[in-house]
Amino acid sequence: MDFIEACKEFNIELNDNQIRQFEEYYKLLVEWNEKMNLTAITEREEVYVKHFLDSLSFVRAFEDSSKLFKEEFSLIDIGTGAGFPGIPLKILFPKSHIVLMDSLNKRISFLNEVINQLQLNKEGSIQTVHARAEDLARENGYRENFDYAVSRAVANLSTLTEYCLPFVKVGGSFISYKSEKAAEELSASKNAIFLLGGSLEKEVSFTLPGSDLNRTLLVIEKKQKTSSKYPRKAGIPSKSPL
Repeated sequence: MDFIEACKEFNIELNDNQIRQFEEYYKLLVEWNEKMNLTAITEREEVYVKHFLDSLSFVRAFEDSSKLFKEEFSLIDIGTGAGFPGIPLKILFPKSHIVLMDSLNKRISFLNEVINQLQLNKEGSIQTVHARAEDLARENGYRENFDYAVSRAVANLSTLTEYCLPFVKVGGSFISYKSEKAAEELSASKNAIFLLGGSLEKEVSFTLPGSDLNRTLLVIEKKQKTSSKYPRKAGIPSKSPL
């Protein structure tokens, strides 16, 4: 199944400019990957399914994703790495306001190049931030300032919730991209989700179109403000999950 057809299974219709942007993104990813470690996945079809399509599966978290195309929502991508899922989401939702956060400065250089080459700042906005989540979540303008926080980072859900939920405004959601083993992590994360002011709204499981890859989106709604105690100092959430 080709990428455009696979997107249609998510009720996504890409225009010519978006198709061109994804192709340019792929070329930049492969080019920069030769000089720095961005991804172990470089074969074209695999990148389109495992990175691009997987990133766009964000839309599965919503009953009616068509509303997202009309809104100017704000989103922060924690531990974005090579820009997943933040850059594919910016391509799909050009009016959105997106922050890509990563702790490695060389990745930020790559992301800035992608933003410039793809002209992603024409509508809405997109910016990169070199920081750790534990520090950035305490800064004005970032704490409890986003409609959505997302992460495809490889960390347990308790740790990710402590990284991400402090960025989300009350009424917004933290959407965690997980494999089919999400249920195990969820049961171990109930305390963290509660302490940080969240509540599991839904668990959406599906297979990525054109593949046998099982995915789960965990949608954690922000019900009340996060205590000023959280996130704890850098390094503690990963060493000692709530």
